[in-house]
Amino acid sequence: MSATVQTSQRPLVPAGRTTRDDELARGLLGADEQAFAAIYRRWSPWVHGMAARSLGDAREAEDVTQQVFLAAWRGRSGFHPERGPLGAWLAGITRRKIIDTLAARTRRLDLIEAVGRAADAAPGDGRPEVADRVLDRVLLSGVLAGLPQRQQEVLRMTFYDDLTQHQISERTGLPLGTVKSHARRGLFQLRRSIEQSR
Repeated sequence: MSATVQTSQRPLVPAGRTTRDDELARGLLGADEQAFAAIYRRWSPWVHGMAARSLGDAREAEDVTQQVFLAAWRGRSGFHPERGPLGAWLAGITRRKIIDTLAARTRRLDLIEAVGRAADAAPGDGRPEVADRVLDRVLLSGVLAGLPQRQQEVLRMTFYDDLTQHQISERTGLPLGTVKSHARRGLFQLRRSIEQSR
């Protein structure tokens, strides 16, 4: 399955560049939190709309919106006003986050399909424990897919890549405490969801 971003007739970047936008851009570069809050108010509806149209999922669009503005704040030193307006820079971040989300969705679907194929093959080998493991993996994949993206990412790296929390922190660039928080909240949600499904 290929990950494609849907297009629409709307502009690819928010229309117009105002003096206020230039002020907000300077505020972003100066790490002014009030300016950043104004940037969020100004562009978050547009970012969310672009993500919702491309992804077709309101929850994923909300996650992408949060990721875009988190990336913008953390990566503000990479914004260069002389190369283009703030709206265009945010549009670039938005496109990358949408593509990342579509790629993660494709990986989830591929995993579910692979597990389904294994489940089809398992009963024929005469070992019921294989079928049980496959069913557990399907259940786990389904529950993981319902978690926020960062929690999914941390738990997948833990379970499937066998990484420590320190390694996950290094790979993702997230602080170790944030990795631990995502793992703790994700595991709590996994346990609750699995208990409710029984």
